[in-house]
Amino acid sequence: MSCGCLVLQEVEDGEEAKSKTRAASSSSCSSCSGRRRCRSESMFPMYAMGNWRPNSISRTILDSAGDSIWDSVRAETKSEAEREPILSSFLYASVLSHDCLERALGFVLANRLQNPTLLATQLMDIFADVMMKDRGIQHAIRLDAQAFKDRDPACASYSWALLYLKGYHSLQSYRIAHALWNQGRKVLALALQSRISEVFAVDIHPAARIGEGILLDHGTGLVIGETAVVGNWVSLMQGVTLGGTGKQTGDRHPKIGQGALIGAGATILGNIVVGVGAMIASGSLVLKDVPPHSMAVGNPARIVGYLEDEDPSLTMKHDVRKDYFEHVAASSTERRANGALYHEKES
Repeated sequence: MSCGCLVLQEVEDGEEAKSKTRAASSSSCSSCSGRRRCRSESMFPMYAMGNWRPNSISRTILDSAGDSIWDSVRAETKSEAEREPILSSFLYASVLSHDCLERALGFVLANRLQNPTLLATQLMDIFADVMMKDRGIQHAIRLDAQAFKDRDPACASYSWALLYLKGYHSLQSYRIAHALWNQGRKVLALALQSRISEVFAVDIHPAARIGEGILLDHGTGLVIGETAVVGNWVSLMQGVTLGGTGKQTGDRHPKIGQGALIGAGATILGNIVVGVGAMIASGSLVLKDVPPHSMAVGNPARIVGYLEDEDPSLTMKHDVRKDYFEHVAASSTERRANGALYHEKES
């Protein structure tokens, strides 16, 4: 008999990857735990319980017992409607009149992206058809919502991401355009890309591949090219460019490893790899591969340090270990004392 527990599946990187599943240690089922907890607390236990490990992909699978993200969105929206009666009609139309997160999201996106020739009713039908049939998108929109709530201090609830944050809106609109592109409906996907760029100031080619658990913080000015790949759990700040370097065709855009943090205004060009758990400092120009768990800074960017074990996309810390800088300073002082001119080699 199902108790409503959530299941985590962790898949290690590498050719000899092995998968394993385990029951989440907390759920809403009283037979599984000595005390009851809100389902939203156990929705993504890799955050709350510290089960996240670098170089792994963690995926949470909802069983048929319920949808805690959607339950939280509805509860939050009801509370907001009581506090702000002037928004009650908006909140009812956007959330409370719908029976699932997919349809509510479709309504919100359709009304943001509509224009005189792309009617909201037409877009809602298209969006609902895509999301209700695509299990991958259903996972991604929930993991993205969790990422926004966990990593963006300005996002106090799941409903705020759904209703007000254009980084979340542009990301989910891209996911629909990507699905259409893969279905062969490329013209419609490109039309959506154009509207997403016009409305949200975010330009993501529908052929780009983006993982789940993604944070687009603010989003304004973000550009992601056609052959770019962004791994799971990546955080990208505003003004980031993942672009090409010329007129060549083929695979020409960056590949961002999972858990990476890309700072505001960073530009990463060409078919290069930013390693797992790496960090690109704000305003940097990256033209070469960046090793895993390292920090690249400057124009052109160079490696200035290595990060702690935790991935920066989750901590959102834009710095490196203090002891690294102390080591560099001590080394430089010693070399100057010996009369040697020291030039650090780029990695």
